[in-house]
Amino acid sequence: MADAEQFREGLAARIAQFDREGARGTAARVEEERQEVLARFPLSSWADLELEQYALGPDGRRSGVSFCRLMEYGTDNFGSIRGGSAAKHIIYQHRSGEWRVVPSTLRGLEVEAAWAQVRSEFLTAFDAAGDGAYERLDDLDSLSYGQALTTKALAVYFPGDFLPIFSAAHVRHFTALLGGTPRAHSSGARTWRANRELLELVRAYEEFQGWSPHEVMDFLYSFHDPRPQDRVVWKIAPGERASLWDDCLQNRRIRIGWDEVGSLGQYESDQELKAALDRNWPYSSGGNLRLARQMLAFRDLERGDLIVANRGKSEVLALGTVVGGYAYDSDEPTHRHTVAVDWDTSYAQSFDAPRHAWQQTLAKVPATLMREIRRGQGLHDTLGTVAGDEGADTPKGSPVDGVVLPDDELPDDVRSVRDLLAHKGQVVLQGPPGTGKTRLALNVALALAGHPDLIEATPGERAAALAKLSAVPEDAKAPEEDRAARLTMVTFHPSYGYEDFVEGFRPDTAADGAGLHLKMKKGVFLRVCAAAEELPDETFLIVVDEINRGDLPRVLGELITLLELDKRGSVSITLPTSGRQLTVPSNIRIIGTMNSADRSVSHIDSAIRRRFAFFDVPPDLDALDGDVAGLGLASLLEGLNERLDAQFGPDHLLGQAYLLSDDRPLTTVEQLSHAFHHEIVPLVTDYCLGRPDMLRAVLGELVDDKTGRVVQTNPQDLPGMLAKVFVTAGITEEDGVTAGSEWNGE
Repeated sequence: MADAEQFREGLAARIAQFDREGARGTAARVEEERQEVLARFPLSSWADLELEQYALGPDGRRSGVSFCRLMEYGTDNFGSIRGGSAAKHIIYQHRSGEWRVVPSTLRGLEVEAAWAQVRSEFLTAFDAAGDGAYERLDDLDSLSYGQALTTKALAVYFPGDFLPIFSAAHVRHFTALLGGTPRAHSSGARTWRANRELLELVRAYEEFQGWSPHEVMDFLYSFHDPRPQDRVVWKIAPGERASLWDDCLQNRRIRIGWDEVGSLGQYESDQELKAALDRNWPYSSGGNLRLARQMLAFRDLERGDLIVANRGKSEVLALGTVVGGYAYDSDEPTHRHTVAVDWDTSYAQSFDAPRHAWQQTLAKVPATLMREIRRGQGLHDTLGTVAGDEGADTPKGSPVDGVVLPDDELPDDVRSVRDLLAHKGQVVLQGPPGTGKTRLALNVALALAGHPDLIEATPGERAAALAKLSAVPEDAKAPEEDRAARLTMVTFHPSYGYEDFVEGFRPDTAADGAGLHLKMKKGVFLRVCAAAEELPDETFLIVVDEINRGDLPRVLGELITLLELDKRGSVSITLPTSGRQLTVPSNIRIIGTMNSADRSVSHIDSAIRRRFAFFDVPPDLDALDGDVAGLGLASLLEGLNERLDAQFGPDHLLGQAYLLSDDRPLTTVEQLSHAFHHEIVPLVTDYCLGRPDMLRAVLGELVDDKTGRVVQTNPQDLPGMLAKVFVTAGITEEDGVTAGSEWNGE
């Protein structure tokens, strides 16, 4: 009920602030959309409704307007179900012409027989709703595969009985907010039932008496939006050299190409879309997985998401706010994938240096660059604000002077690990070599210490801050063995033991200087515990590098009990060696790093695994926003990792660090040659266990057929050879742009 009390607090003030007149205007458009559905698909027509009248087709629509198309693309004001694949429509036609039936119980039937069953369940649902017998809906198995669509259809035909909120996660969020008990996803409760329970909660509030369902929806999303406020900002180029910018600006949208793959709504996974890209652009297959993920992210953009439109690598044209969902516009000759956007051209500006990642059509905009773009608002000649509310897209707390870094502008991975630490107390960062696990741990240390602005500072500033955090205070009143820095780093290895980490007898010089004797000493963890008890308002972080290389049960001993958060500061144990009583303070956090390619990973037993949260740190292709002699480093790493994945699995990939120098992408052929021959090849050779056939399967023609070794080549020729094996069919001679670069348009 705490959520309900918080919701009621200040409710009257929020209602007074809410633009109810504007919401009523939207409600009028909502009713127009609803009436169009009723005119095209009256309830009386459903008994004879044909499959092609119901279903989505390959281009997102068939001749005429299908029911599913109208639900997803023609009734946005009524409530959105856009995003994701076409599977939410229960039955749909793939671009290949194949009909796809989602419910597993119907897949053995002919498509018309499957449609007859689905149509029968829709009719049963409509009859039950007309009788007010909504409990009968829970027995409709096929409709459970399209709960958002079914709930929206019921809301269209029976508008007073549902709220226009069709996302199950959003319904749960608002239910908890209003004091109800949200239906867990695992409970099996259908979205339509949860939606009606939410409606009853709303009706219990006197403040909402006389409000239409859409006014309530607008209010809830305006003040209590369940969507994360730290969503990814995308840079999207409106055609090559911004050739489509005038159209995008005038028609309030953004358009991208790759039309040959058809509507993105038909793809249920990145691998399925990658296969379609590979068929159409086979020489670009090295970068198609990343492109597939970017295109699906484009498809799934939501209202309120931000987009930066660019021309080339150094010019911002505008900052846009997404106001509508994805659509595939087959009436356009090219660039048919579209999303509705309100553009604000007051953000137009040029950078002093090019952003190499902007060579691609789609790229993520890091928080630091987004702050730079915000600071540049209005500093350059612009075309004026177009179709957008000034300042509406600037979240509360956004920095204007480069000093303040709000919580929602922390890097996503830092925020995720920090939240896991708050929930669990200790986290293991796991991933292939070179993915930046230790760097992420140190970034979290900066955030916990109140210096998130230094995460992406210059290497010197960052190093100075970390050195200060790692310094053991010398002027503390506590004895030396009870002092510890707020950041303590330690590396586990096979010889590391309980005596090093907790306590034990260690060799020490005798008082008279003659020989050695054993002395009881506190280990790293006990020293940190003592320091943390003296400063309970500060967070102390222990970073354990290569945590899986130690014998963890032996190193941790009885600490595996005290590490659990509910035992921090309350439960104590007697240490067997010294007899000390130990209670772990609640302000200690532990981060371990683990190389997933290390064969000792499996040595972490289940009892210890239960005490840790695990966070995957995959290769970060966005960090490789540069090229060497026309070879895109991100595409190179992606192509290489695809081959490694096929041979050895996802634990044996390579991280971006192999192609970075001083945190920036390599820039010269000499750097690339050194990294490839002296860092990448030895590691890949180790993965291959010295077997030439496996090495050749990964590195292709770079391996000499006679010797089974990687060929040595002039550094100037290496980019072309790597591109031929891992990225495309080669490098063009004119401008160094990779062949097949039509998928890499600006």
